[in-house]
Amino acid sequence: MEPGARDQLEKQVRALCDRGDYAAAATLTLRGYGPEILGFLLATHVSEPEAEDVFAELSEVLWRGLPSFAWDSSLRTWSYAVARFVSRTLRRNSARQRRREGRVDESALEEIVQAARTETQSFLRTEKRRRLDALRNNLSMEDRALLVLRVDRKLEWNELARILLESDEGASPETAVLAREAARLRKRFQLVKERLRERAKRERVA
Repeated sequence: MEPGARDQLEKQVRALCDRGDYAAAATLTLRGYGPEILGFLLATHVSEPEAEDVFAELSEVLWRGLPSFAWDSSLRTWSYAVARFVSRTLRRNSARQRRREGRVDESALEEIVQAARTETQSFLRTEKRRRLDALRNNLSMEDRALLVLRVDRKLEWNELARILLESDEGASPETAVLAREAARLRKRFQLVKERLRERAKRERVA
């Protein structure tokens, strides 16, 4: 999505939130950012069904979280932070049952998931993408997330820090904490790039 379209989406979602229509706001958020967030989850989770489970669960967490979202970051950044929170939660306790009251309509959610899946699959099937994913799959989940968010999504370091920090449902950490995490991520990113370059060289030689 182009920056201008993102700005328009964020204004529309905020207007819905101001009116108290959080279900519509969550649905619009998922329609707008769903394909790129699902692509991120597919790139960071080894299992495609697991990534899609996280994406489906994300809708309910967004609905619950939007009323308390302070708009102290972009909606896009917050949505990625929520996706990370859901991913961690489901991995840590896959048997956990979340509340089902007031959830986004099932049929609307399935339509969103299917649209996001269709939009991401053509990109994920390209030969270039397969080679890149083969390299990335040797990394830890955190390193894969860092690489995708910085290289593919072109997020700034302070945005990355907010997304990758351990926080509850996308809660915003303090400024000083974000600054320290951003500095740590810069160093980690350089190390990850160096490891990938070395591995790519070895594979070319082999």
